[in-house]
Amino acid sequence: MRIVVLDGYTLNPGDNPWDPVAKLGELIVYDRTPPELIVERARGAEIVLTNKTPLSSSTLSELTDLRFIGILATGYDIVDVRAARARGVIISNVPEYSTYTVAQHVFALLLELCHRVGLHDNAVHAGLWAVCADFSFWLQAPIELDGWIFGVVGFGRIGRRVAEIARAFGMRLLATGPHQPTGLPLWVEWTTLHELFRRADVVSLHCPLTESNERFVNAELLATMKPSAFLINTARGKLIDEAALANALHQGRLAGAAVDVVSEEPVRPENPLLTAPNCIITPHIAWASLAARRRLMETTAANIRAFLSGQPINVVPKDHAL
Repeated sequence: MRIVVLDGYTLNPGDNPWDPVAKLGELIVYDRTPPELIVERARGAEIVLTNKTPLSSSTLSELTDLRFIGILATGYDIVDVRAARARGVIISNVPEYSTYTVAQHVFALLLELCHRVGLHDNAVHAGLWAVCADFSFWLQAPIELDGWIFGVVGFGRIGRRVAEIARAFGMRLLATGPHQPTGLPLWVEWTTLHELFRRADVVSLHCPLTESNERFVNAELLATMKPSAFLINTARGKLIDEAALANALHQGRLAGAAVDVVSEEPVRPENPLLTAPNCIITPHIAWASLAARRRLMETTAANIRAFLSGQPINVVPKDHAL
């Protein structure tokens, strides 16, 4: 069984060996694969693993030996799911590996917006505290989260974990999604998308990217938010109309934003968020703790074993709306 990894570097930059996968077949790992080499490298493989290297309908049509696609992530919009299914190719993702790490990163971003730790550390090292007439100074007064309203868009595993942490900070919880989940905690109020954006002091996105929700965070929706509110995105960059968000920040209609994902990655120099005020951007690292990457590797191996046994697991579901 030939297994080809198209873009393995971010999963294993040297600290997370491929041993669990290598035991299952003839493994070939490419750190990165440019578009023009995808077919050449994947041709002849029964199993292809990809994180962000796209597998389009035209590409899939040329991979006649392909039987299984393993997504090295939770999101699967990188693959043309309909085309793969039409050819009988099974697709599995890794739904749970990054829950704790991503939720932790959400609050790293939120606390940076509230306390500007990096800004004040730089100020101290630049000598501003040493020449201060008082024992304390700040470039932005810290913000207390207790009593604030935290809105979670997409109440899956990560969204639920984020809500639990927000509650520990003393925040009140709103949540929304395509369907109200069973077993919704009593301390979470289920509401509509527009009501959540209108009422929340912090909105955090945790929904998959689908054809129906691309750029749903648009100028109209942003206009409903409080001028004092924060927007956080650790899900998918294309959920947000970035020009609209940048305009809202420039015009002071939103207090701040923090994103770990953008519409095109790596970020393009012309991305409007790069010059927007009060906008924190991290380079898609919310998922990347070693603990999370080890879970990702183990689950990927489990997905392949299940496929080989004829009982595939974590099979990608049908597209669903926000």
